[in-house]
Amino acid sequence: MKRLNFLKVGVIVSLLLFLYTNSFAQNYIITDDGLIDNRAKEKILQIGNEVKSKLGVNIYLYVKGTLGIEPNTPTKDKIQFIKSYEENIIKNLENPYVILTVSLEETHVNLYFSDSLKNIIDKNDILNGYVVPLLASKDKNTLASKISAASLNGYSAIADALANSKNIVLESNIGNEGKVSSTIWRVFVYFLVISGLLAYTYAVLKKRK
Repeated sequence: MKRLNFLKVGVIVSLLLFLYTNSFAQNYIITDDGLIDNRAKEKILQIGNEVKSKLGVNIYLYVKGTLGIEPNTPTKDKIQFIKSYEENIIKNLENPYVILTVSLEETHVNLYFSDSLKNIIDKNDILNGYVVPLLASKDKNTLASKISAASLNGYSAIADALANSKNIVLESNIGNEGKVSSTIWRVFVYFLVISGLLAYTYAVLKKRK
């Protein structure tokens, strides 16, 4: 009986966590088309809240499966469309801000930030060191896992850059030593643990049925 009660509590907590994450992570995740794992959203929320409280900066994510551009659109027109599209997003952001944008169908990633942060944020370093390698990796991980990993990893790198500029340590962050190699390992372990927990919960619930 105690075991059943414990499991019930676990399911309720998981449900509350799911609702909490989806309600408040939207402060920083403008949209993700359902592509980012809920546990990754939770971590992003934690990091975003700490950065906001300690540094006063808003870090946003904008992840889309597609921007709706026709496949045969000329490259020049495609670039102009994406530029206008992202400018419309940026104009509604609260300053100071950093925003990481990802569009899968268009194989597009970008990073924008307030002018006051131009000496702190290294766009190429974050995109090429922490985001693109995970999205472009050819392995057995699902697309959702790659997007979740790349989004969380890029978000973490941005947070670290901001914190380091003020000599502040972020308690919620995942760290970013060694860039790609160690990053992939950390993300792999992170999602391995999550997968194990989800598999265990599913097995228990299935057994109860």
